[in-house]
Amino acid sequence: MNVIRKQLDKIRAPFEEGGKLEKYQPAINALDTFLFVPKETTRNGAHIRDAVDLKRTMITVILALIPALLFGMWNAGYQHFTQLGQEPGILEAFLHGAYKIVPMIVVSYGVGLAIEFFFAVKRGHEVNEGYLVTGLLIPMIMPVDIPLWMVALSVVFSVLIAKEAFGGTGMNLLNPALTARAFAFFAYPTYMSGNEVWVSEASTVDAVSGETILGALASGKEVAYNSASMFSGMIPGSISETSTLLILLGAAILIFTKVGSWRIILSGFAGAAVMGLIFNALPWLGVEGNALTNFPWYQHLIVGGLAFGVVFMATDPVSGSQTNKGKWIYGFLIGFLGIMIRIFNPAYPEGIMLAILLMNVFAPTIDHYVVQGNIKRRKNRLKAQPAKAA
Repeated sequence: MNVIRKQLDKIRAPFEEGGKLEKYQPAINALDTFLFVPKETTRNGAHIRDAVDLKRTMITVILALIPALLFGMWNAGYQHFTQLGQEPGILEAFLHGAYKIVPMIVVSYGVGLAIEFFFAVKRGHEVNEGYLVTGLLIPMIMPVDIPLWMVALSVVFSVLIAKEAFGGTGMNLLNPALTARAFAFFAYPTYMSGNEVWVSEASTVDAVSGETILGALASGKEVAYNSASMFSGMIPGSISETSTLLILLGAAILIFTKVGSWRIILSGFAGAAVMGLIFNALPWLGVEGNALTNFPWYQHLIVGGLAFGVVFMATDPVSGSQTNKGKWIYGFLIGFLGIMIRIFNPAYPEGIMLAILLMNVFAPTIDHYVVQGNIKRRKNRLKAQPAKAA
């Protein structure tokens, strides 16, 4: 590391104050802080010293995402070969999936970081590490065969509209990764839905049965997978959203490191379970349901993007609720509305994306009323206290 440190110090000389490339100092600083701990220290005033910074937080989230990403690469290859009637080896399936997914990750990081660097230089501020997670999340929630240029356009829309328009990292109102997926879905719906987009190179297969479970239910078809397959993730779907098992492993990492809110995760699954139970109860009330309403509530929790959205998207510390009580309300409504949208909208049976984006907008309102409620209770307690004798 000392060799890298010395070389980097030589490279950054023209970028220092008074140098020819002083204007581009944020770019070289971003590389420096990515490889090493920042050299700046606070000198004045009272402050808290902590080993946790934005970079360590982002790296923790990435580590939590890795299991689902690696499984997604394998599953993409597995789904491809099974459609061809072949039984692939583990390495063969993984390499095919990596061949399709790694370029998506490269495009996401390349385009997104280029925009981040441009705005950092233009505005004269440092490059934040926030896009390290967003750049990985965007390809993980996309179909495996989406064209790379669509990934690039989705990234541009996400970074410009969901982040920079609000002031950059830490100021965004909406989750940037979900904003990218929403853009891709509404701009190019044929590439984001159907039974072929979830299987790599499905157009070369005569009879494709790569429809997602929710898509099949919305079409009135029977589900060909059992609960074990749904939970393990060996089913068609977005790249890294299929394996609830590995998503829960990521959730455990986030909760253990206190990076992700366990309140949001737990209440999110609880809200989804309650909504699923309500629809499952319709036959008992004499109301005839459909395939989606009759789908067991516990299976609703392990299919589609619900688990991935609740664990990795709803827990975004910037766009989510900040108060403890607000997190319970925020998470519950995400799960509750996610299942409601999933069932009531057969054209788009996966509703967790819309539910999270909707609650991103209402998160500040939730926190406002939680804080106001606390203030009101404290005032009432003060009024109830007996006056002290003079």
